[in-house]
Amino acid sequence: MEGAWDVTQLEEIAGARLSFHCWPATRLEATRSIAPFGALYTPLKKLPPQCAPPTALPYDPIRCVTTTCHAVLNPYCQVDFHSKLWICPFCMARNHFPPHYAENITETNLPAELIPQYATCEYELQTVPDQGAPCFLFVIDTCTTAKEELAELADSLQQALNLLPPDSLVGLIVYGTNISVYELASENISKAYIFRGNKEYSPARVAELLGCSRGRAPAAPQAPGAPGQPQQQPNAPNNNMMGGPTQEVLSRFLLPVSECSFVVESILDDLRRDPWTVPVDKRPARATGCALSVATSLLHLAIPRRGARVMLFTSGPCTIGPGAIVSRMRDEDIRSRADLAKNAEPLFKPACEFYASLAYPGQQTEGTKKKNAKFQPTSAPYHTVDVFACSLDQVGMLEMSGLVEATGGLMVLGDSFGQSVFKESLRRVFSRYPDDVPQDGGQMEMAFGASLEVLTSREFKVSGAIGPVSSLNKAGPNVSELEVGKGGTNVWGLGGIFPTTTVAIYFDISNTAALPENKRPFIQFLTKYQTALGRTRIRATTLCAGWYNPPQIPREDPVAERQAMMNSPVKGGFDQEAAAVLTARMAVHQTESDEVGDVLRWVDRSLIRLCAKFAEYQPDDPNSFRLSPQFSLYPQFMFHLRRSQFLQVFNSSPDEAAYYRYILTRENTTNSLVMIQPTLLSYSFNGPPQAALLDAESVRADTILLLDTFFHVVVFHGETIAAWREQGYHEQEEHAAFRSLLEAPQSDAQLIMDARFPVPRYIVCDQHKSEARFLMAKLNPSVTHNSNLDGGGGGAQVNTDDVSLRVFMEHLMKLAVQS
Repeated sequence: MEGAWDVTQLEEIAGARLSFHCWPATRLEATRSIAPFGALYTPLKKLPPQCAPPTALPYDPIRCVTTTCHAVLNPYCQVDFHSKLWICPFCMARNHFPPHYAENITETNLPAELIPQYATCEYELQTVPDQGAPCFLFVIDTCTTAKEELAELADSLQQALNLLPPDSLVGLIVYGTNISVYELASENISKAYIFRGNKEYSPARVAELLGCSRGRAPAAPQAPGAPGQPQQQPNAPNNNMMGGPTQEVLSRFLLPVSECSFVVESILDDLRRDPWTVPVDKRPARATGCALSVATSLLHLAIPRRGARVMLFTSGPCTIGPGAIVSRMRDEDIRSRADLAKNAEPLFKPACEFYASLAYPGQQTEGTKKKNAKFQPTSAPYHTVDVFACSLDQVGMLEMSGLVEATGGLMVLGDSFGQSVFKESLRRVFSRYPDDVPQDGGQMEMAFGASLEVLTSREFKVSGAIGPVSSLNKAGPNVSELEVGKGGTNVWGLGGIFPTTTVAIYFDISNTAALPENKRPFIQFLTKYQTALGRTRIRATTLCAGWYNPPQIPREDPVAERQAMMNSPVKGGFDQEAAAVLTARMAVHQTESDEVGDVLRWVDRSLIRLCAKFAEYQPDDPNSFRLSPQFSLYPQFMFHLRRSQFLQVFNSSPDEAAYYRYILTRENTTNSLVMIQPTLLSYSFNGPPQAALLDAESVRADTILLLDTFFHVVVFHGETIAAWREQGYHEQEEHAAFRSLLEAPQSDAQLIMDARFPVPRYIVCDQHKSEARFLMAKLNPSVTHNSNLDGGGGGAQVNTDDVSLRVFMEHLMKLAVQS
């Protein structure tokens, strides 16, 4: 297998994108490359059959015997067929093949792991028992302002029940001022256990109040690996010791959907608004934090090692109990961005800490809490927390984002439970693989309890990860002291994952001397997860790049240094799309601790240094500035990133900013680029649809524009087109071409929305109307109120003081070529 991958093919054949495909061999040269060295890895991406075995291999992987390595056998291993040995490319240790391999392996009879084109192999572990189908615990907020909202939500949940596998478990919690945990085994009468919403309950206390800890004897021990017996982790609590009987909770509160669907549907049909009276001057008493605490504790007691989702449906902020983000008094405004910047919101930090602690319920000892020590998990969470918020007000997504991120959950933000943004998004959570997919056909795409381990060869180390991950605090020899994102480890918990979940991994080149010509950098991603059928798998993806030994150039000769860099294979192997997404994730992560202005300056400085390093120019001559095709789009990506909702928070609430940023850090490269630089299509009578520049000059009176920002899909009618439509020309037979022109962008918009999660908001607008702002805000402001208009140019005026891309590039070239 060749060492260098095509930048356009690596994602399809391995589910990964590298920012550089040829790396400088020394740390000093790596720092001069400016752009981050990293990978965007999609663990569950379905690969073509020629790039991976069609089904999971029904045995455990062969691993390196070195205690600090444990890499999985892969096509890059050197194999000695005579002595039946293989050499690990990561630690260079010599390993013996097990007997069943050694007896049959030859140069013409290779196991799947050693077939050259199989850079990815998936194993279904035989030593770990099946855990069964997942559990779905619905947590419903009844403090809605309109009865119709509850009816819409109940209807959507009833439809969701029909999408679940018959053997999956279901639970139901309804909350408002108090929390009601429904006993689904009670068929004749609706029975629920009530918890006060202004208190915090430990898992042991939840078990006691649910009547599940009275005088139960410990269960008889079974041999490890016995059918139906989950393996106990060293740090995982013992349910019997805690008094949390698994079987009793399962038989009363969590039942297979095939047995309790009628009961659940009956409860949903009878949903009513919270009965407690709400004074005019107060907000509803909404105990979201307590409800989530009870839900996570219930799953922790019943199925600590089984995949599950806590699906929260809320329509407002938490106002009482743990996790409250605002008081009940309406004259007290909910926290604003200015309040957070000045640390003037006393409820913010306690709420964040409370929700973050729910990712690992019951695993923090009382001693740890008293010492205020930071809890450090060592195993991936099996229970995912999703937040579906439909409200015109903030609901606390900012505070809950830490919990959702740590468990790999989903966020959906909408205005109403009746919108397609919510209804279709909820339906797509339960998407299944097509029936023709080998082994997994017809099964749900979601997976649980995922963890990701990254192994590297000795010349470079892992700096950290950014995405829906939580550090598992395992430090190995390939962990760098330079931390990016969640660093200090090479193992992260991913929790729940989908085929589009993508994690950004950043590397630090630690080598200081030239390397042999045949040396290669190797990366191996090991993803362990639980399928929707309860089976445990490991996916091993091994990548190989190339090293480049730069010539020895004195530091006082920057011209020769730049010339060498421009002619190096490092430049030719640059993936500007992956680098832009990696940079965007770093910028978004920095907003958690730094001011947005500082982040923008960091983006600008990095871009200037990158262009100064890789562009062709004469010093102090901006007109001579040229970027090669590998870098030509990168400044444009950075321009739109600076103007995006990820860094420009004006006119967006803290909840909206948290939502947008979280989605960016979990989507794949293509979707992330659409968020950073939206796509624009132009429809006219002059020919088929064409890609248009994201520029004010693309707005024409006789064209229709289709804008895709990932979160919004906008069909924009020019002034003339809108006037013809209002006059009904499209309804006349002689104007069939006009009718087709109107229908074409709507059909294309539907195709975009059918393949997207969360479902974007669909907007149809006309030029000079209010909703046209969704398009105008994304366009490059090449025509503004400050432009010198002579009447001869096209386009629409954008009312903004932002600089245009042309002015941005002029300043960039001027600063990059300075001596």
